[in-house]
Amino acid sequence: TNPLCYGIPSDDNFPFVIDCATSINQRGKIERYAREGLDTPRGAVIDNDGIQRTDTEGILHDLVLGKAALTPLGGADAELGGYKGYGWATVVELMSIAFQSGLFGEGISGVDRETGEKRPMPLGHYFLAIDIEALTPIDTFKKNVGEFLRALRGSKKSPLGPGRIWTAGELEYDEFVRQADQGGMSVPPSLQSVMKDLRDQRPGLKEKYGKLPFE
Repeated sequence: TNPLCYGIPSDDNFPFVIDCATSINQRGKIERYAREGLDTPRGAVIDNDGIQRTDTEGILHDLVLGKAALTPLGGADAELGGYKGYGWATVVELMSIAFQSGLFGEGISGVDRETGEKRPMPLGHYFLAIDIEALTPIDTFKKNVGEFLRALRGSKKSPLGPGRIWTAGELEYDEFVRQADQGGMSVPPSLQSVMKDLRDQRPGLKEKYGKLPFE
């Protein structure tokens, strides 16, 4: 899904952190739809016949075989700017393969398309760290970031919205605080089932995790 990820320090209690795919949905979200028995939203996946798919189980099957694909941010058409998501996805791919002469496309699908057998995924990554102090004092940088983010959160709200504007990383911070206050995170039943199946199927895990916290 060629994600773009940024972490920017702020003088808020939490940094600005965004980690998102350059596709409308990532595969993990579709797997979640499958666990919850939900259809995939129209426009997130397109198949080789140009049909926008919503059948979640069929989508997961065809993604492996190369018969379906995740659409880029903006969708499959130019009207809503799909070419922008396509362009950003290409940037991520180029930065992740060009420096290391890495594989791309089917080479990192994790599956042999002819046999269906799993195979290694030699994924490439690109990281860039900026020395803020080389350009400006860190406290000044954090103050500038915080002022801008607070201005965003203080913008005019839609009368039809939830009454609040979040910035990237804020929802996760709120959830962290909530879970810390209640002594830990809750695990939904569908994920509990997956965790138990993994434990029971993998050698050695049954002995190590005889009883999970939610059992």
